[in-house]
Amino acid sequence: MTKRKCIFISGAASGIGRETALYFASRDWFVGATDINSQDLETLQAEIGPENCHCASMDVTLADSVAAAMESFAAKTNGSMNLLFNNAGFVKFGRFENVALSAYHQLVDVNLKGILTCTHYALPMLKNTSESRIVSMASSSAIYGIPDLSVYSATKRAVLAMSEALDLELEKYGIVVSDIIVPYVNTPFLDVDEEVFSIQKMGIKIEPITVAKTVWKTAHKKKLHWKIGLTTHLLMAIFGLLPSFRRVVVKHLTMGPAQ
Repeated sequence: MTKRKCIFISGAASGIGRETALYFASRDWFVGATDINSQDLETLQAEIGPENCHCASMDVTLADSVAAAMESFAAKTNGSMNLLFNNAGFVKFGRFENVALSAYHQLVDVNLKGILTCTHYALPMLKNTSESRIVSMASSSAIYGIPDLSVYSATKRAVLAMSEALDLELEKYGIVVSDIIVPYVNTPFLDVDEEVFSIQKMGIKIEPITVAKTVWKTAHKKKLHWKIGLTTHLLMAIFGLLPSFRRVVVKHLTMGPAQ
C-alpha cells in the first residue's frame, strides 16, 4: 500500500493519458492507469514498474466497471486520491447528417457520462484526501461549436459547465476542479482516413507531453480553465473582444469559403 501522492487516469493506454502516467510516475507519484485497452496497459505497467502503478481494465461507459477500478485503486492507496484525471475520450468527424446516431450516443457516453461516472465514484476518495484535484479534458471546440464535430463540441462544452459547477460545489471539501482547453493534439484519435478541413487549416501542433505537463501544473496551482496553444488563446481573446465575429472566424477555420 503506497503512501505517495497518487493520480487516477482514465484512458491511460495511449496518447495524453500515457504521457501523463509516465510524467507523474517519473516524479514519484503512484499512478492508477485505466483503459479498455488491456494490452497497452500491460506495456505501460512494464515501463513504469508495477511498484509505481496500478493498472486496471476499465470502460468509462459502464458504471460497474468504473466502480470496480476505483475500488481496486483505493485498496492500493488506503482510500486516497490526490488527483482524478478524466482523460478518456472519443472523437468522430463528419457532418451531422452523415454520422450514425450510434456514434453520437457513444460520444456522449464516453466524453460526458464517462466523466460524470468517474467523478461520482472517485468523490469519496477525493473527499478523504487533503487538497485533492479533479481535472477533465475539454477542447478548443468547446469555445464555439465546430462543424464536423458538432456533438463532440457539445460534450466538451458540457465539460466546462460541469467543471465550473463542481468548482463551486466541492470547494467546501478543499477539492480544486479544473479543465484543460486544447486544440488538436497529436494522438492516435486523429489518425483518420477522411480529410478534415479544420485539421488541414489549423494543423496538429500540440504534443501529448505538453498536455501532461499542464496536468502536472493543475496538481500544484488553483486555476479553473487551463488553456493550451496559441490558437486557443487567440480564439478566446478574439471572441471576448469581438463576439459578433465568432461565427465568421469559426466558419473560415473549419469549413472554408466555398462551404
